Amino acid sequence: MTTQATPRQRLLDAAGELFYRDGLNIGVDALCKAAGVSKKSMYQLFRSKDELIAESLASVGPAYQQALEPGVDDGSTPWERILAVFQKQDRLTAGDGFYGCPFLSTAVELKNPEHPGSVVARHFKQRLTDFFHGELLAAGAAAPEELAVQLTMVFDGASARAVVRAQALGGAGIRMAEAILIAAGVRPSELAGQTR
Repeated sequence: MTTQATPRQRLLDAAGELFYRDGLNIGVDALCKAAGVSKKSMYQLFRSKDELIAESLASVGPAYQQALEPGVDDGSTPWERILAVFQKQDRLTAGDGFYGCPFLSTAVELKNPEHPGSVVARHFKQRLTDFFHGELLAAGAAAPEELAVQLTMVFDGASARAVVRAQALGGAGIRMAEAILIAAGVRPSELAGQTR
């Protein structure tokens, strides 16, 4: 966080970091202190802490997605593109400062599906499911909508396990995703011509 950033951006940055690391119960005073912004200024910029939760999640969302998804047209097969998400997740869980999927963490902590933060979390989780769906369609998989949901559930479960166990996944999420893909007839290119 740079001091040249606007007070609004400093609040979004501080909130994104503190909410992810410490949870949503962080008080407004601590947020303002971390951002170097007065409480009065915060409430001039955001109507409520709830609004700050939602907007900070929306501001970190694109970078988190970009850290997981392959490029738009990288020449990879659907198999490779789907598994790239799980490989990147695997690497994230092995690094310092992994506290789970920020969207899943926010929604679980809030519990209220109508909270503005839950709405933002749901939007980004749907984008991941949509990514899987698009790749499954490209692979010609049967029931791509159901499979996309299953892959999202594997992703979320793997994230939760890494946090609960406080350890890297060690490829567990990748292997589960591979099993789902193989069972659905989606195979790596070198096995594509072989029967199940």
